[in-house]
Amino acid sequence: MSDTKGKLYLIPTRLGDSPPLEVLPISIKKIVENLDTYIVENEKTARRFIKRISPGKSQPSLKLQVLNKYTTEEERNTFLNPCLNGISMGLLSEAGCPAIADPGADIVALAHQMDIKVVPLVGPSSIVLALMASGMNGQSFTFNGYLPIDRSERKSKLKTLERISFEQNQAQIFIETPYRNMKMLEDLTATLHPNTRLCVACDITLPTEFIKTKTASDWKHNKEDLHKRPAIFIIQKS
Repeated sequence: MSDTKGKLYLIPTRLGDSPPLEVLPISIKKIVENLDTYIVENEKTARRFIKRISPGKSQPSLKLQVLNKYTTEEERNTFLNPCLNGISMGLLSEAGCPAIADPGADIVALAHQMDIKVVPLVGPSSIVLALMASGMNGQSFTFNGYLPIDRSERKSKLKTLERISFEQNQAQIFIETPYRNMKMLEDLTATLHPNTRLCVACDITLPTEFIKTKTASDWKHNKEDLHKRPAIFIIQKS
């Protein structure tokens, strides 16, 4: 790996609007203060985050390239050119850790192809924090992303994940669009075996944090409003 190339730093962000240095190590601040070139999902929120981390940093000096669903492959393939010219860059997620349930994974793969050193930095991952707090199998688990939107397909998928969790003693993790959380919980309690454990983890690291693991049967009596709250769901049948 050439020493003349810049590095790609994977910079975690907050999971909500809490003060950055309450959930991020001081090392993040040091890296941000030394970088002016970034790949981000949203320019406005990225600038706001950088300003919160380093208030004295010159905003006009920042060079931000936007990576989202509208970015073409041709554009994406040029994003790391500064690294080839010896300039280190930051990859910034909208929430949590870059490249984990995040489009930044494509940039990291590109960096390896271009022989650019990738430096992951410590920060909050809602997926890992939820698993830690769930009491389920942290030795064997699968993150499944979003489940099907169609209700019958989703119920079928839930049955499949429940079966795998039992056969392999494996925690099954997935997410949902926040405004559909209550529908998801309704489908979970209607579909899962009554004794299957279900963890719901909302607003992780925020003052409104809610993390509970109960049986599917017990969740039928849920009083917690999950609507529009970022959530992680974990199931395991034993």
